[in-house]
Amino acid sequence: MPGGSGSSSRTGVRVVVVGDRGTGKSSLIAAAATESVPEKVPPVHAPTRLPPDFYPDRVPVTIIDTSSSLENKGKLNEELKRADAVVLTYACNQQSTLSRLSSYWLPELRRLEIKVPIIVAGCKLDLRGDHNATSLEEVMGPIMQQFREIETCVECSATTMIQVPDVFYYAQKAVLHPTAPLFDHDEQTLKPRCVRALKRIFIICDHDMDGALNDAELNEFQVKCFNAPLQPAEIVGVKRVVQEKQHDGVNDLGLTLSGFLFLHALFIEKGRLETTWAVLRKFGYGDDLELRDDFLPVPTKLSPDQSVELASEAVEFLRGIFGLYDIDNDGAVRPAELEDLFLTAPESPWDEAPYKDAAETTALGNLTLKGFVSKWALMTLLDPRHSLANLIYVGYGGDPAAALRVTRKRSVDRKKQQTERNVFRCLLFGPQNAGKSALLNSFLERPFSENYAPTTGEQYAVNVVDQPGGNKKTLILQEIPEEGVKKILSNKEALASCDVTIFVYDSSDEYSWKRTKELLVEVARLGEDSGYGVPCLLIASKDDLKPYTMAVTQELGIEPPIPVSMKSKDLNNVFSRIIWAAEHPHLNIPETETGRNRKRYRHLVNSSLVFVSVGAAVAVVGLAAYRAYAARRNSSS
Repeated sequence: MPGGSGSSSRTGVRVVVVGDRGTGKSSLIAAAATESVPEKVPPVHAPTRLPPDFYPDRVPVTIIDTSSSLENKGKLNEELKRADAVVLTYACNQQSTLSRLSSYWLPELRRLEIKVPIIVAGCKLDLRGDHNATSLEEVMGPIMQQFREIETCVECSATTMIQVPDVFYYAQKAVLHPTAPLFDHDEQTLKPRCVRALKRIFIICDHDMDGALNDAELNEFQVKCFNAPLQPAEIVGVKRVVQEKQHDGVNDLGLTLSGFLFLHALFIEKGRLETTWAVLRKFGYGDDLELRDDFLPVPTKLSPDQSVELASEAVEFLRGIFGLYDIDNDGAVRPAELEDLFLTAPESPWDEAPYKDAAETTALGNLTLKGFVSKWALMTLLDPRHSLANLIYVGYGGDPAAALRVTRKRSVDRKKQQTERNVFRCLLFGPQNAGKSALLNSFLERPFSENYAPTTGEQYAVNVVDQPGGNKKTLILQEIPEEGVKKILSNKEALASCDVTIFVYDSSDEYSWKRTKELLVEVARLGEDSGYGVPCLLIASKDDLKPYTMAVTQELGIEPPIPVSMKSKDLNNVFSRIIWAAEHPHLNIPETETGRNRKRYRHLVNSSLVFVSVGAAVAVVGLAAYRAYAARRNSSS
């Protein structure tokens, strides 16, 4: 399996050279730039550019020399923070400069939080006497153990040109083909993200899905990644190497996943990282081992009141893959089965908020089909790029450009008095202890709890709601904690991505009702000011308690409150009613007094304009009639 360059998309590499005074920094740069022994070297060399054809990866290298004097420390720190890689020098004939690597320079780079590869260069090799001859491994081994950020060490001489080009080659290579994302030196194993990416690539190349790459599949893989076929003798040689070291790496069918991973670990151990990176980049991976943007054709929203949904083909794929992982056909997948599904993704996307507890599960904590599809809908709405990437990671084979769709503007939906959306986003407002979290739990079929804990941070609940006629819509409820209201209402576009807002209050508590009305007016005012008014519904929770007597007026132009009791499980078909409100975006949009006055003023202005227009038209017609009359009279006389 010959290696290729596997270059990243970088257009240049910036290398900053640092070290004690007199260690040979400027001479090293001059020798690399001129490819000859430097005769006269300035104290600090000017920025130097090695052209694209200097190294096989054909990426230019810019080398920045630095001064180690105290008065230039500010400039040195600036240059280090712009570096892609650092070359740290010491003089082979001065033991004190070697000691300073671990006593000053490497700790200083950590203090500055310079998180780039470091190449240690031992300069003036020609001046080291035979009595000081010790192996590089013996000299640098303990330092490299302590400072894992050191990528490699090179001894060189600008006077004899020994290994001078190698210093900057290794610096460039460490940037273009980094070790850190792929390999754990402490454990001497591939890192989890690398294993997951290579496993996905193996599955893609295993066309007959027999768990092994046969000779034809191996050859196709080789041509795809390196544009060169493998000869039969080379395939035999690859398998022999694997069999000698990895007993389960080859079977009668071909190269197994275990053997495939072993080969890449072997390439990395032998310093051939460019081979593994060539494979990863061919299949769309960036340096973070996630799919690059050029492999993710995410549709663009042109307006804030548009949203992104999964296309029907993608939903059907997800339903099918759910069935594959629901091994016992009980309509739910266990956490371990879900983890297996995402073994070809960088990590499971639902282990953290806002996805972790956002969907329906069984009493045993297994994810139902409705919950599975709902989590994908939530991820698509909140982070379309992440959703599309994970869709591809788990094996979606359709056209990625058609996997997601952008919905019509909600302002257009309002004019047409209907919507084509399948996923609705609902913001849930209300004072503390009003029953917002209890409503979310009821939505996810979770038992009612008397224990109250105020919500901190964003919380979502998403589920599929069955509608009359067999239609299914996905509803996303986002609870807004009372302390988060000010922040969300300070954003003029906060309601643009929302299809409906819900205001929950404790029907037995006077303050809860009054505060809810205040919140409703604030949201209505934001809708009027921004032009993103949304349908609003009132929910009177705790209907099982003695209600507070209040006069519920229709002054804002919305429906009366919907009484519900989560404790007694009397939900009054509330979630279908929320969906109905979202499907009728022109109704239940509240009006404040200011909004009504503004509307009356616009109506008055428009009426005045019509009156003026009609008056002008009458005047024009009258003038024309007079002229015709005058013309007839003149002709008769």
